[in-house]
Amino acid sequence: MQKRIQIEANSSEEALNLAVEKFHVSSEHIFVNEISENSYEALLDISLALEGKKYLESILQNFGVDYNIEVRTLNQEKEIHYAIDSSENPLLIGVKGRTVDALQTLLKNLLGAYTNEKLMVTLDIGNYKENRKRQLEILATKIGKEVASTKQPAKLKPMSAYERLIIHEKLADWRDVYTESEGEGEERAVVVKPRLDK
Repeated sequence: MQKRIQIEANSSEEALNLAVEKFHVSSEHIFVNEISENSYEALLDISLALEGKKYLESILQNFGVDYNIEVRTLNQEKEIHYAIDSSENPLLIGVKGRTVDALQTLLKNLLGAYTNEKLMVTLDIGNYKENRKRQLEILATKIGKEVASTKQPAKLKPMSAYERLIIHEKLADWRDVYTESEGEGEERAVVVKPRLDK
């Protein structure tokens, strides 16, 4: 469901202009209905997936790179997945994936402003996140086995919240180890610990 707001105005034209200001989109995406005298309902009707794609295209065009964007939506557009392949993937991914993470945050904030629904937005560039996920799952398995056999905790390098989540999820069902995140900010890291009661 897209955003709806109620507006007090003297005419439907005034209500539409106020809705344009509130939604920050052009009037062709807004429908205005009169509820009662001087009271209107404005409904934003917009394809979130398409708006996100346009936003990414504007950024990529400013970078001046060749690109291809794939968009996948699930769960009635409550999950939107973008995959970019470009002539400058390393530039768009950034050091330790910081640029792709920043772009994903911008995209999520932009699309989140258009809906009241909980939205899941992911962005991958050149399969970086898919490959990184595989690497982290292999690392989690290796460290999990070591901790299970030595009964000594192991602290991994600091990681982003997304990367820590991959480690936590990979080891969540293990009977002989468990995971915790420790530290603050950029120093936050996963610690894999043995279950000593096993």
